[in-house]
Amino acid sequence: MTRSVDASPRAPAHLLPVIVLAQCAGSSPWFAVNAVMPDLQQAFGWPAQSVGTLTSAVQLGFIAGSLVFAVLALADRHSPRGLFLLCSLAGAACTVGAAWSAGSMPAMLAWRAATGFFLAGIYPVGMKIASLWFPGGLGSALGWLVGALVLGSASPHALRALGMHWPWTQVFLVVAAVAALAGLLLYWWVPEPPHAPARAVGLQFDALASLWRDARVRASVLGYFGHMVELYTMWVLVPAILATRLGGAALSWVAFAVLGAGVAGCVAGGLQVRRFGSARVAAAQLAASGLCCLAAPWALQAPAVVFYGWLLLWGITVVGDSPQYSALTAQNAPRQAVGSVLTLTNSLGFAISIVSIELFVRLSQQVPLASLLPWLALGPLFGLVALAPLWRPAPVRAV
Repeated sequence: MTRSVDASPRAPAHLLPVIVLAQCAGSSPWFAVNAVMPDLQQAFGWPAQSVGTLTSAVQLGFIAGSLVFAVLALADRHSPRGLFLLCSLAGAACTVGAAWSAGSMPAMLAWRAATGFFLAGIYPVGMKIASLWFPGGLGSALGWLVGALVLGSASPHALRALGMHWPWTQVFLVVAAVAALAGLLLYWWVPEPPHAPARAVGLQFDALASLWRDARVRASVLGYFGHMVELYTMWVLVPAILATRLGGAALSWVAFAVLGAGVAGCVAGGLQVRRFGSARVAAAQLAASGLCCLAAPWALQAPAVVFYGWLLLWGITVVGDSPQYSALTAQNAPRQAVGSVLTLTNSLGFAISIVSIELFVRLSQQVPLASLLPWLALGPLFGLVALAPLWRPAPVRAV
């Protein structure tokens, strides 16, 4: 694994697997509520659209956390390992708090927003740690790390399936324990990188203008925005899609498989970057996921093998392009402001995902899925058009 991402000669062989495992476990609280939503609705009488509201609370918390961490330059001024550990423990504590106060929707919303806040110290900080140890293969390393995030996000569905007879609070407690262990694992097994480069403190406000002034940065950022219209909304709607055919443990297992299939898209895409480039890898997966949206009316009525194959393909491609937007933006943004540009881009992307989640989850209570899901293709279509300057061949000039 370390060879495939061009590890620095000073990086021990175990580092990338440990970082990937810690990223996977540390992100497990992200969809903890989604995995037990039927139990919560039955216990407390919550409406079906509450799953979208609770997911949006996590997204809002992540936006706030990423901005606060960037403005205060916490990962630059302090040990990233220590920050990862503290945020893992805090995220675990918030998950326990959510289990303790789940009877109150306002309390649950507050705990989930706090969980999202501390997840901002898991996902971006894990990437920062990897970039320090593997500077020569960022695109491939990000493929592994985003794949770990995907698997961690899907893991509560697997826990729900394994513990179908557990009380729903048990799922929360296991997720919390896994998240806490993630921080300890990384802190114990990943040392501080020697001779880490100094970085600027705080946001580089002048350079943020590259988001709209620099054509290449603008292309990757807008492509990412189109991707975010679709990604989290699809993930939130997967249980509703599966509920048309499954229930109980089978639904949870297949939901885990569909979300977890994104690991293959992230890793395979990262491995193809050297041959095709990040922009073409992202465009291919974005186009494929958009076609999956458009195929929904037919696939929902298709035989089982086609239905589940469609969902797995969608799960692979809907997130497989994620690492490449960060790689493209990092390559083209002003070098002194890469962190700030990525932070602002991620925050805006997650804000877009909140709007999409709220809109589509509410509409799903009134509009059949076969009529609703094709509209998600608007995100990939916008992303492909925006990304075109980076993936289309340059025109040949006449001599």
